Amino acid sequence: MTHEMLATLRPLLVAEVSAEAYAAGAEAGDLEQAVWLRLLERLDTDGPPVDPEGWLRSAVRFEARLSRRKARVEQPYGAEPATDPASGPEQQALTAAHRRALHTAVRRLPGRCPRLLAALLSPQDLTYREIAGELGISQGSLGPERSRCLGCLRRLLGTEVAAREPRG
Repeated sequence: MTHEMLATLRPLLVAEVSAEAYAAGAEAGDLEQAVWLRLLERLDTDGPPVDPEGWLRSAVRFEARLSRRKARVEQPYGAEPATDPASGPEQQALTAAHRRALHTAVRRLPGRCPRLLAALLSPQDLTYREIAGELGISQGSLGPERSRCLGCLRRLLGTEVAAREPRG
């Protein structure tokens, strides 16, 4: 009897949910699932409703009102918390570890590269003119020198990073 009733109610439920979902600001599938769950819980405790179609219509309306209430109270995040670079202690620890690895690699570079890249990575956000004055080189040679130093850094870090294993 229960399977027959569920099969009979399904088209009515789909129609009712389709009519209520948009106004409730909910997905039709979510409303349908909530009503099926409510019906199964009722069947388990009180047995089948006397008027299954009437019960189903009122259950759909109840779930739609509940969904509207939740939509009014719940507010979306302005930005996803997971996209915040300093979102949690794990991310902060990883960021600090990457920063330490970068600064360690920069210190191992040849010539003026450690001082030049340290100046570029400085939290003081120095201008090219300030960096050139600090290093005692012309501002015009700063760009090519920076390119050479970054190339050295790429090669140095490239040998330290393990090659990815092919997946399969």
